[in-house]
Amino acid sequence: MRIDILTIFPEMFQGPFSHSIIKRAVEKGLAEIHLHDIRDYSVSKHKNVDDYPFGGGAGMVMMIEPIDRCISKLKSERLYDEVIYLSPDGEKLTQPIANNLSTMGNLVLLCGHYKGVDERVRDHFITREISVGDYVLSGGELAAAIVADAVIRLLPGVLGDETSALSDSFQDGLLSPPVYTRPAEYKGWKVPDVLLSGHDRKIHEWRHEQAINRTRERRPDLLNDDL
Repeated sequence: MRIDILTIFPEMFQGPFSHSIIKRAVEKGLAEIHLHDIRDYSVSKHKNVDDYPFGGGAGMVMMIEPIDRCISKLKSERLYDEVIYLSPDGEKLTQPIANNLSTMGNLVLLCGHYKGVDERVRDHFITREISVGDYVLSGGELAAAIVADAVIRLLPGVLGDETSALSDSFQDGLLSPPVYTRPAEYKGWKVPDVLLSGHDRKIHEWRHEQAINRTRERRPDLLNDDL
């Protein structure tokens, strides 16, 4: 998978992409992440990428021309499955969306800033808009890092245990059940006996029941009426 990220702050990705799962995925050749500074595509000698909004109002708007030049260059080199704009009014990121994106080959993630991008960018270049929650960030960079992480960890071979991602929260519409590790007793707090029993069926049933109970308690909106 290849992910191209368009941003005016490429340095913001150094931390999230230099460690842990994403770093290992890139080192294994399972994922490529390419950062593109939108300022490099500015037609201004001062590398301006924003201007005042027509009609007045507070804030600045990212200009269409630098974004067009960057996206057009990328699309001249390869086909992209989606050109995604990270926006608070996009569809909310969910595990099924991450699953779907992980099956694709090439993605573009556009990070907005200021009051957003010229609407013509959204009308003519963007194929999908995604939000990471009902709140506003200073820019799309953190949201793009979240999308990249959620997608890349699902690629075959990225996680050490091939089944690990399948047991994550939301994969089956439920939150994950409680998990424990050594020691089996600490300060009088004991691990549930069933997890020490070695009985796979009973352990599976316990985990499923706990997942339902936890989801009903914390995220009842995720449950079907028959659970």
